[in-house]
Amino acid sequence: MTVPTSTDLQRYLDIATEAALAGGAMLQRYWGKLESIVEKGRPGDLVTEADKASEAAVLAVIRRHLPDQAVLAEESGQVIAQGETDSLLWAIDPLDGTTNYAHQYPFSAVSVGLLADGEPVVGVVYDAIHNDLFRAAKGLGATHNRQPMQVSQTARLADSLLVTGFAYDRRETPDNNYAEFCHLTHLTQGVRRGGSASMDLAYVACGRLDGYWERGLSPWDLAAGVVLVTEAGGQVTAYDQGPFDIFSGRILATNGVIHATLSHVLQQIKPFRDFEAIALTEATTP
Repeated sequence: MTVPTSTDLQRYLDIATEAALAGGAMLQRYWGKLESIVEKGRPGDLVTEADKASEAAVLAVIRRHLPDQAVLAEESGQVIAQGETDSLLWAIDPLDGTTNYAHQYPFSAVSVGLLADGEPVVGVVYDAIHNDLFRAAKGLGATHNRQPMQVSQTARLADSLLVTGFAYDRRETPDNNYAEFCHLTHLTQGVRRGGSASMDLAYVACGRLDGYWERGLSPWDLAAGVVLVTEAGGQVTAYDQGPFDIFSGRILATNGVIHATLSHVLQQIKPFRDFEAIALTEATTP
């Protein structure tokens, strides 16, 4: 692979920004006006006309500038274009936080990321409802609304505010994150559940949150946000502090200062495996 130069990355960042803003314009247009909300097969996994309109707008921008580059978009569900530069892959979530958006809970975003041989190198996350724009490219720094941003300096887990999420298959799998959520709620100033992975990462990057962990994610959930965190001075790894793999579905992202401590705690927590039995008991109790 030819490693993208700083000039290349700046160009890709500008294209990603244009694409995210175009997708965001669609989200602003449909906000509070949805007519079609459909589950895609798993409870809570929704798609709306806003998702589709945003994705079309994002893809139109990328295709216009970079017709030969590969794209992986959530609603298309596959690489929809591939050419000579197939070591580069755009990973797009046109509406990250669809459930929030459908309920007019204002925490969602367009996420446009670029991978180079699987490594996130460009990321733009745009919260269209609040007109909040987060941008970064490898080696070029990170910005929030065009101003430099950096992670927090919170040094103790006890003083931290964390965020996490729950996978769509949480009802069926014992690997469901419930135990971690409860345990860390007791060890910190709080644990939030945002409902949008890209926004969670953007908030870690700008210092509003100190750490984030989650599982059951897809590359389009993470590609943009990972760059934001690392370029803002944070740290992104696997749960055990091993190398981050965007295709693993798992991530630990922090301000870097609490990273080792949070990693250690996560590895000590035993999974909560009895949820299904408890739910069944409650359902059958008079």
